[in-house]
Amino acid sequence: MLLHDKLKSFNIILASASPRRRELLQATGIAYRLAPKFECDEVYPATLPAEEVAEYLSQLKSHAYPTPLQYGDILITADTTVVLGNEVLGKPRDEREARSILSRLSGAEHSVVTGVTLRTREREHTFASRSVVRFAELSAEQIDYYVKTYKPMDKAGAYGIQSQGKTLVKAIFGDYYNVVGLPVGRLKRELEIFLNSDK
Repeated sequence: MLLHDKLKSFNIILASASPRRRELLQATGIAYRLAPKFECDEVYPATLPAEEVAEYLSQLKSHAYPTPLQYGDILITADTTVVLGNEVLGKPRDEREARSILSRLSGAEHSVVTGVTLRTREREHTFASRSVVRFAELSAEQIDYYVKTYKPMDKAGAYGIQSQGKTLVKAIFGDYYNVVGLPVGRLKRELEIFLNSDK
C-alpha cells in the first residue's frame, strides 16, 4: 500500500511557523493541517554538539505543543540549523551581524542540519538530515548588497537558499530541500518506517 493511502487514516499536524516547510509538505501531496502557533523557548545545552542541536530543538518543539494528541494524530515538528565548524549560526540580530556571518561563510563549507520529530500520543521518533553547502568567495560589496537588498535577518546563517541566497552558493552536497527546511524525501521514508513499526 502506498504511503498516501496509509496516511488517510491519520491526522497529520504540522507545527511550524515556516512557510517554506508548509509549501514543501504540501508539494508531497500529504494532507495535513497546520497547528496553531504556540510558544517554545528554543534553548539548548551549551555542551550539546552543534550537529545535534536541530534534533534537540525539534523534540523540544514537539513537547511544547500544548494540545494533547488524539488517537490517529501524527505531529510533525522540525528545526533547521546552520553549522560552521562546531558553532551554530543563528539568525542575525542586525545588518552588521548579517554581514559578519556571511563573511565567515564566504569561500567555506558549512553544514545545514534539519531535525524532524514525529510523535503520536503513544510514541515518537526523531531523525536528522545533513547537507553540506559551499559558498562562493564573496566580496564585501556583494555581501553588503545582499544584506541591504534582501534583509536576511529572519534566516539562520543570514541567507535563504530558496530565494536570492542561492546566488551566494557554489555547490550543495546532499538534499537541497533539507537546506530549504524540510527533507521531504527522507520524511516520507521515515513516516513509512514509523507507521510500519507500530504493527
